Amino acid sequence: MTPSPFLSLPGAVEASGADAGVAAHYGNPLREQRMLGEGAVVDLSSRGVVSVTGPDRLSWLDSVTSQALKRLAPGDSAETLLLDPSGHVEHAIRVFDDGVTAWLLVDGPEAAPLAAWLDRMRFMLRVEVADRSDEFATVGWMPGAEAALEPFLAAPNGVALSWIDPWTEVVTGGHQYADTDEHPAADFPWRESLVPRAALAGLADVVRAGSLQVAGTLAFEALRIAAWRPRFSTEADERLIPHEVDWIRSAVHLNKGCYRGQETVAKVHNLGHPPRRLVMLHLDGSDAVLPSPGDEVFVADALAAATAASQSEAATPAAATAAVGLVTASALHFELGPVALAIVRRSTPVDATLATRSDGILVAATQEVIVPPEAGAAVGRIPRLPRLGAVRR
Repeated sequence: MTPSPFLSLPGAVEASGADAGVAAHYGNPLREQRMLGEGAVVDLSSRGVVSVTGPDRLSWLDSVTSQALKRLAPGDSAETLLLDPSGHVEHAIRVFDDGVTAWLLVDGPEAAPLAAWLDRMRFMLRVEVADRSDEFATVGWMPGAEAALEPFLAAPNGVALSWIDPWTEVVTGGHQYADTDEHPAADFPWRESLVPRAALAGLADVVRAGSLQVAGTLAFEALRIAAWRPRFSTEADERLIPHEVDWIRSAVHLNKGCYRGQETVAKVHNLGHPPRRLVMLHLDGSDAVLPSPGDEVFVADALAAATAASQSEAATPAAATAAVGLVTASALHFELGPVALAIVRRSTPVDATLATRSDGILVAATQEVIVPPEAGAAVGRIPRLPRLGAVRR
């Protein structure tokens, strides 16, 4: 894939990791966060696009993923997950339909394996799967950028190829674990649109001419983290189940028919608790250290006590210094300061001050609970009924 034309814009600095190939920022990430909220665009052309055509496309996608998609109308958007048989998240898919084709938007590394898996699962159904990443590029935006974007949007079947993030509210059939009446998702009206890859240079020229503002992926990440919004490339590992990051809220329909991994989803939601939970960390910025994904998270008091004990040559149980989780993403937010998302053990006390260790430096953090320890067990166990004819004593 050729370098993005947006990387030739003044001040562009290329991102790394999951967003390599597009700009992390254009010189001022904090200002770009404000601009994004006012209607800037984010170049996401390193992401993947998969199309599914054919009359059976929606019923088929409905049968193999977590969301109810059978009645997805042209122009409607949804989010769905492809789970393994044990309920672990294998792919997170942003999906919309234009009446002829279902378009699946995924992070870049997901496109080829997702298309290959879907192609193997077609059997005798009337569907065709194709990786369209070389043909279409993704751009992200918020309300305010519509007018400048409209001339560039792809619409091969008469419906503009735009996805509206359902994260702003709990979808039909979903369930929110976050215990709040004012979810920050309401302030994150995110959209993603497809433009022909050949037209991406023209869109960059509009930015260069000053007719459209642009922001980098760092701005998107900061606003996403503040909205508690999970992302596959950052929050998912081989053990992740949807409940741990509150993905039941937007990507799972709890009352639809069977699909791969559905048994785990139902059991944990109705009878159990997810083993881990997502938190947002408000970080101490005194040392100007921003944790990196994969940095360990500790309970601060336990770590301090263990450190003091080791200095006095007292025996310290290994469990006292064990990490309780990992940072998945971090950012410097223009209003909140340094923040991060982390996945921690369910047993981690909700009132505990946490700490991360980054490059040998401990950074204290106040946790904001997203998924509470009591998440799940929504229905509870069915009371055991006495056996017919049994005598009560």
